[in-house]
Amino acid sequence: MSRRALRRLRGEQRGQEGPGLGELGLGTDPGPERAREGGPPPAPGNRPRGPPRAAVSNRFELIPAEESEDEAAAGEERLSEQDPAGDTPEGCRDRSQEGAVTPSETHGDGQREGQEAEQPDRTLATSNKPRKKKKKKKTKKNSAGETVEDNDLEDIESLLERIEEPGLAPQSPGGVSADSRPLLYVEHRNLNPENELKRYFGARAVLGDQRPRQRQRQYIRSMWLTAPKNTWPRYSKTGITMQLLDTRRGVQHFTFEHHREYQQVQFKFLDAVESMDPNNIVLLLQMNPYHVDSLLQLSDVCRMQEDQEMARDLIERALYSLECAFHPVFSLTSGTCRLDYRRPENRAFFLALFKHLMFLEKRGCPRTALEFCKLILSLDPEDDPLCVLLLIDFLSLRAREYSFLTRLFQEWESHRNLSQLPNFAFSVPLAYFFLSQQEERPELERSQARERAARLIQLALIMFPSVLMPLLDHCSVQPDARVASHPFFGLNAQISQSPALNQLTSLYVGRTHALWKDPAVMAWLEPHAHEVLRLVDARDALVQEAEHKRKIRYQSAPRNIYRHIILSEMKEATAALPLEVTSQPVMGFDPLPPLDSIVSYTRPERTSHPSNESTLSLFFRSLLPNFNLQGDIPHDGDDEARAAQDLNQGVNRLMAAMRDMLANIQFQEPPREDNPDGDGDWD
Repeated sequence: MSRRALRRLRGEQRGQEGPGLGELGLGTDPGPERAREGGPPPAPGNRPRGPPRAAVSNRFELIPAEESEDEAAAGEERLSEQDPAGDTPEGCRDRSQEGAVTPSETHGDGQREGQEAEQPDRTLATSNKPRKKKKKKKTKKNSAGETVEDNDLEDIESLLERIEEPGLAPQSPGGVSADSRPLLYVEHRNLNPENELKRYFGARAVLGDQRPRQRQRQYIRSMWLTAPKNTWPRYSKTGITMQLLDTRRGVQHFTFEHHREYQQVQFKFLDAVESMDPNNIVLLLQMNPYHVDSLLQLSDVCRMQEDQEMARDLIERALYSLECAFHPVFSLTSGTCRLDYRRPENRAFFLALFKHLMFLEKRGCPRTALEFCKLILSLDPEDDPLCVLLLIDFLSLRAREYSFLTRLFQEWESHRNLSQLPNFAFSVPLAYFFLSQQEERPELERSQARERAARLIQLALIMFPSVLMPLLDHCSVQPDARVASHPFFGLNAQISQSPALNQLTSLYVGRTHALWKDPAVMAWLEPHAHEVLRLVDARDALVQEAEHKRKIRYQSAPRNIYRHIILSEMKEATAALPLEVTSQPVMGFDPLPPLDSIVSYTRPERTSHPSNESTLSLFFRSLLPNFNLQGDIPHDGDDEARAAQDLNQGVNRLMAAMRDMLANIQFQEPPREDNPDGDGDWD
């Protein structure tokens, strides 16, 4: 007999028969129940399926040991669930008592058979009796199934009890489980600004009429960083790829590579930038719609022209082009993938991410901007080429991710000295203050956060006294007489600090002053400012040590801080940039490139123009940069015939240049005087 037939027979036995021993044919005396079953045959429609049961000598050999134990347990539970008072139907009671061996049950069976013998007229109803029993059997099967489900529920509850043991219990997102993940762990769902906007305004307000349009939308490859749009040009391979350089200590180092075709487009882009004409970049993008540097540069031009929507769209298109070139192993969320900013091919990805998060912050999506900031920091946490550490505290406070900011400060303070940056010195105690105001936290945690906030804000005011007065000025708060008249927080504190420290303090005040306008924050800040003044008047050693540190440190800012200030475009900090930074040209696609760049390919040298050009030739060159009077310099300059030919070509070029210049000259017509006598009305 096949295994499928055995399984089917076993299922019918469990579904249609009880686990009694009498029906399995193990008893020596068939009894009256057997005699009754040997009566008139059942109706054809109620005949049980499967092979005849008489062919099986031992019914237990069809049932495995484990299932027999389970059925025995289920049978005991069914027997215990039945009502001994006789509330159950007759058919169900008969089935439950088939395999009984007690005298009372045998006596009950004899009474039922005697009743059937006394009423022969009811023999015609036996054909309908199996159908009635089948219905009751289904009920019995359901009850047995419920018993099995109860056992499964008990097993699940036991498993849950084991899971809830200490060390195995899953914690809430703000608990231990979140702290066990890497600090710079990036979540994919937080990279989509629509998810954050849905939490603020609802899906209906964010999506609007986009839902019916998505049915007619053509297939576009889905990405994590950006959402492709139907208005974008069709994507094709641009010539950018990503390669895995090496893996050291579990950290994978990648780099972007430019193929020969992309290098040629890059050279054309550099020529377009030197022409100082944005239209040349537009023409280049029409031929190469996903050239990354052209998209970055044109985005800056659109932003200067107050076209914020187009500028943001160009940045998203640049991110889409770079994400399409990702290596299969490159991960955005692991925090273990690195890109070297010294390679020019990698800089576009850093800059596109930074400009994208700035647009997100202005759009009102600080949580998404924080996730992109963490992504930039994870690409090169040691060097931090864009110095996003000056920004991550502000985004954490705006997104109300106070636990992340305090954890970052605790884990990186020992080896990065974050307390020596004005933004961390003031933002971390502010984060602790906000944590102490959360009523859902235990009282012990709130009191600890309150104590840490008080201690850290006093250290910040002692270390950076030049922050307080500009901060109050931006918040439109008038300080009290003691704070305003004390020289420690006065104008002398701002004048005596170094230019590098002035840039950091100006950047922080200009960026985060809106977070300090809360009256509760000002009420918390005031007593600590008075406590600092008390320590200053007492000439505490901590005040002297902080003054000594300010004189020794902050002599000059590194290049990544200058790069961050340029990209942030904070007017308070940009005005404090040194002359050596403001005097050199700054390109939007590569601001302040590193001095130790790793160059993989170089731009071919352009043909140098001869220095003995005439004044007329220089004049036409200033009007038309492509004009060349003498043409290409011949190698055999002694050939007189070729020299005469070159002279004729030079004259022809000169005439063509003059012709083009005259054709482009437009004279403005004088205004028409429709009413020449109108001047007579004036006295």
